[in-house]
Amino acid sequence: MKTFEVKTKINFGQNALDRLLDFKTERVLIIADPFVVSSGLIRQVTGRLDRTQVTYEIYQDVVPDPPIEKIIGGVRQLMAFHPDYIVAVGGGSALDLAKGVRKFAAEMSQSERIPMFAIPTTSGTGSEVTSFAVITDSEANRKYPLSSDDMIPDEAILDEELVKSVPASITADTGMDVMTHAIEAYVSINNNEFSGALAEKSVEICGQFLLRSYASCEDSHARRKMHIASCLAGLAFNSASLGLTHGMAHQLGAKFHIPHGRANAILLPTIIQYNSRIDRASRSRKEYDPCVRKYCNVARVLGVSNLNEITTVHALVAYLRFMNSEMDIPSNIRDLGSVSAADYFEAINDMAAAALADGCTATNPRTPTLEEVIELYKKIW
Repeated sequence: MKTFEVKTKINFGQNALDRLLDFKTERVLIIADPFVVSSGLIRQVTGRLDRTQVTYEIYQDVVPDPPIEKIIGGVRQLMAFHPDYIVAVGGGSALDLAKGVRKFAAEMSQSERIPMFAIPTTSGTGSEVTSFAVITDSEANRKYPLSSDDMIPDEAILDEELVKSVPASITADTGMDVMTHAIEAYVSINNNEFSGALAEKSVEICGQFLLRSYASCEDSHARRKMHIASCLAGLAFNSASLGLTHGMAHQLGAKFHIPHGRANAILLPTIIQYNSRIDRASRSRKEYDPCVRKYCNVARVLGVSNLNEITTVHALVAYLRFMNSEMDIPSNIRDLGSVSAADYFEAINDMAAAALADGCTATNPRTPTLEEVIELYKKIW
């Protein structure tokens, strides 16, 4: 038996942040990344809390790929402040950190979990509706995707006013993260009709609005649509999980601090080729792996379906590479310019082993071997 649940109430559309005016509470702990605070974006939240005369504190010791020690710092502030609610504001790292803070605080104090509102300021992770959080072990240079139902936020607020100022490069990275979430959830071995419907709609929106959102931060309609696409993809992979693209991308982020969405964007075309077992040497055959039909459906949704399965998968891969090129995302690790060949190839074996152990890899439609993952890392260099 399978189940599908949406445990998060989602507030979206114009003035969605006004949901905060309904707060009937005394104390709120805001967990926000430093840019949200320094840029003044936080006033979109605190201004509304001020109007309701809520007392709040802000924890802003948030860094990309939050390490365990930052979560501990948040737990200490929470336990000293005793808030009635947690409001997480920021990108995926801020939301992931807030999830970890709430979970560990409840376990340490053996009390009920505190209700949590998640307000994303990027359109990428879908973390506002998922049970997942990615935590970093700084000493081991490893990322650990955690999953627990008690980390799912109680409510999400999607307001495009918070993503209008996101620069083009981050819009590109987070947008391709959305696309990767949707496609990987769609072909996951745990996919179902509900997750599939959400993933398809997310892919459709990305195809129509990602380049528009990248081209202009003033295109409010496109930004609103990508914010919703991110949430839809989050709901999809929260049910179906992800795949090898994420398993390998987590290691690139942990080892070389490559932005997660950018690592996904570089990997996705190559992993689609690997999963489908379709390459330049392929010839038409009677049967293909089940994921090939799904990749062909994705191509159809994006408007690039072709003559047959082989040409359609090629067209999908070419389309994704075109999207990367249009948004100045490099096609390989070498062109990032931040990683040396010596360091990269020295790390490949360890990254491959960690990618195989990553929870996301378990639901990939093709089961990889260590040698295959090593070769895939070499291929994207």
